[in-house]
Amino acid sequence: MLVLADGTCIWGRGFGAEGAAVGELCFHTAMTGYQEIMTDPSFAGQIITFTFPHIGNVGVNEDDAEADAPHALGMVVRENVTAPSNFRSTGRLDDWLKRLGRIGLSGVDTRALTRRIREQGAPNAVIAHAADGVFDVSALTAMAQGWAGLEGMDLARDVTVDGAQAWAGGAWRPGHGYAGDGAEAARPHVVAIDYGAKRNIYRNLVKAGARVTVLPATASFGDVMAQNPDGVFLSNGPGDPAATGEYAVPVIRALLDTGTPVFGICLGHQLLGLALGAKTVKMHQGHRGANHPVKRLSDGAVEITSMNHGFAVERGSLPQGVRETHVSLFDGSNAGLETADGRAFSVQYHPEASPGPQDSFYLFERFVGMIG
Repeated sequence: MLVLADGTCIWGRGFGAEGAAVGELCFHTAMTGYQEIMTDPSFAGQIITFTFPHIGNVGVNEDDAEADAPHALGMVVRENVTAPSNFRSTGRLDDWLKRLGRIGLSGVDTRALTRRIREQGAPNAVIAHAADGVFDVSALTAMAQGWAGLEGMDLARDVTVDGAQAWAGGAWRPGHGYAGDGAEAARPHVVAIDYGAKRNIYRNLVKAGARVTVLPATASFGDVMAQNPDGVFLSNGPGDPAATGEYAVPVIRALLDTGTPVFGICLGHQLLGLALGAKTVKMHQGHRGANHPVKRLSDGAVEITSMNHGFAVERGSLPQGVRETHVSLFDGSNAGLETADGRAFSVQYHPEASPGPQDSFYLFERFVGMIG
């Protein structure tokens, strides 16, 4: 069952792990890539309602994971999870969730649930699964009501790497996996600060011609500069950017003062905005899907993008010397910015196409070309 903070109870059929988890209930409109979505660290603290009804039909495999384990707390789907039918599948979604301790709920009217979230905002909720069908509804309701919510919550510390790591592996190729080309040592060096990064971002930096070293979210300015970076990448991640910014923003400001090129995605975009003097706000429902149109203001082109964020840079707060580069065509919210000299830029969406369209790979080429 799913229990919302207002006491609403939604019943369905459980799969995956048993137990209960509390978080923010959101919806995601992508038609493909449920395994990448569930393992995206940006979904820490969230329960995902999938609007596409057929989830699980292509199974799971090790190549499609964006992290070692799922970060989303659970998934809500319309149809029962069927036996997988895909040549790349190595297992069933329900078995994978059970092994990794994540809860699934099927048989739910996800269209009605999505309309509710769209109109009333993303609620706090508990997803629960008990094989015997026995639930303490009062306790689950109190659990949902007692959760503080994502606003003011720093989750980057929970999902970041433990220490400095040299990244290995490039873009996926059929029959080859994620093997690199062996020429990384001679490439320009990108130091990536991991606030909860998806693996495919690093692979795309390598594909664009960079060598990547990953540092934890709490890395100091000295830690970053000790790596002798040619450029610094600010990753995506979960939680409230203002909370993570308490320790991240001073580091980013110091990096900007050196003139080091900086590129940010999603949470990294929001943190760069904060470092430049802008403000961030909690969104009513957030943007989560692989079909979000974004207008590029430099030439009017429209990119179809993959998005996952519940906070945004407030457009009206952009200071002088910072220009808006992209705008969401769904609601007019900010989707990109850059400094006047162009040496620091960021986008709200995910150009690494995992899952989603590939319209925005040029951003990786722009960044690596600039530092190369």
